[in-house]
Amino acid sequence: MLNLIVKDVLGTPAILLGLFALLGLTLQKKNFADIMSGTLKTIMGFIILGVGANVLVGTLSSFGTMFEQAFHIQGIIPNNEVVVAIAQKAFGKQTALIMLLGMLVNILIARFTRFKYIFLTGHHAMYMACMLAVILATLGLGDMQITIIGALILGSAMALFPAMLQPFTRQITESDDFALGHFNSIAYLLSSLTGKYLGNKNNSTEELKVPKSLGFLRDSSVSLALTMTILFIIVGICAGSTFVETKLSSGQNFIVYALIQAITFAAGVYVILAGVRMLLAEIVPAFKGIADKLVPNAIPALDCPAVFPFAPNAVIIGFFSSFVAGLICMFIFPVLGLLVIVPGLVPHFFDGATAGVFGNATGGRRGAILGAFVNGIVISILPALLFVILGGMGFHGSTFGDSDFGFIGVILAKVAAIFLINF
Repeated sequence: MLNLIVKDVLGTPAILLGLFALLGLTLQKKNFADIMSGTLKTIMGFIILGVGANVLVGTLSSFGTMFEQAFHIQGIIPNNEVVVAIAQKAFGKQTALIMLLGMLVNILIARFTRFKYIFLTGHHAMYMACMLAVILATLGLGDMQITIIGALILGSAMALFPAMLQPFTRQITESDDFALGHFNSIAYLLSSLTGKYLGNKNNSTEELKVPKSLGFLRDSSVSLALTMTILFIIVGICAGSTFVETKLSSGQNFIVYALIQAITFAAGVYVILAGVRMLLAEIVPAFKGIADKLVPNAIPALDCPAVFPFAPNAVIIGFFSSFVAGLICMFIFPVLGLLVIVPGLVPHFFDGATAGVFGNATGGRRGAILGAFVNGIVISILPALLFVILGGMGFHGSTFGDSDFGFIGVILAKVAAIFLINF
């Protein structure tokens, strides 16, 4: 029963957000029709977002396969889902308990301190709970100690990381309607600071001047489709027509396949933005009921695509800048004696795009480019360091891809090393 509640209900972000919307609208004493409409549209908005994300993951997976074939690069591709899937076999119970109690700790912190942020990105909370369970178990602690310590760390991170970013999130949204609840906060902070000190806030990515003959590029969906088409075709050519047509496209011409994959990617981004708009239109008003009744002045902390509509050009720029940084790290790390981290398109898109939006808010175009580039370096270095730790615990093949996992994981592992284990 506990596993059902935590994993299948609270661990499903769409249902979690729907429950918050239901609670908020009920506390506001809305009529039945408004409650049902707001709840279902909240769930629908997140599912639409997820549909777009799945489209991106599918196209990026194909791109990654072509990239590896084209350039014969072997290494570790950070993937949160892979690590969690492996760890759940041994630490499923501890993960569930840490997540459930961590959410309660988050609510208590929001209720009784000035950190009024409720973390609503359920899958990231579950990933962090899983990592905490794995590392804390190495200390030889009992299940109760693992659960309590893990919940305190998780609940604190769920409240403090959004608070840390809120001054910069406020610059993006020009309000406190929502915060960012995504465990790549360290990289976003560095991106914001990079933009602040090295950029020029007055030259926004959204004010790029485009010649009339290229006016169609003002549409971010069109410009993204064109950019990705060029990238897909180049990598497809390098991978070879035979490989693409036999391994990926089921016989379809490799150029046509690359073209469709690129446009599908752009369509996925469009769907994500539509889902975000629907989600925000419902969850922000509904959340007011929770803020007024349970946690006065509470602010919902939402997943990273929530900021995409505020700077669509920065999304594209951030993705490419972060990915370029990942490529550079891939070639430099072996020289430094570090593990080769192959830049995963999924973390570099979502994290890099978000870093670009933060960098643009504080430093304009230069901030978006440099801030996202810093993000790309951070999400290459920290996963490499964390992999050494997870590999020492028997988790081979992948590592967490976002900066906060590496940041917290490395610190916890060093604490564990002091007491028991030399990593």
